[in-house]
Amino acid sequence: MKTLKDIATVIRSKNAGPYELTLDVIFSDRAVFEDFCAKKIFCKEVIAKLYHIEETDVLSIVEFPPAMAVKATIVRPIASGALGERDVYGAQQHVPLMDLTIDD
Repeated sequence: MKTLKDIATVIRSKNAGPYELTLDVIFSDRAVFEDFCAKKIFCKEVIAKLYHIEETDVLSIVEFPPAMAVKATIVRPIASGALGERDVYGAQQHVPLMDLTIDD
């Protein structure tokens, strides 16, 4: 069994406006990307569990074959820059994805 950090080239997060976060996973190998997409590992249920949010807060999941990338957009638990928010750019929110297990 592998983790997402073992098969992806880039795993990152960033703001998608002050109320949303985008989670990006980019691959350098087309076969690995296609296998990942075919297994539907990146789904609303999995993202919701990883981020302890409701599935309705997973706004979209987009596979983008030209870039061998998958993107999920979620509602930010706390708005960017709001009192109590600790990652104004949303750049450290990708960590839960890194240890996502992938069946061979």
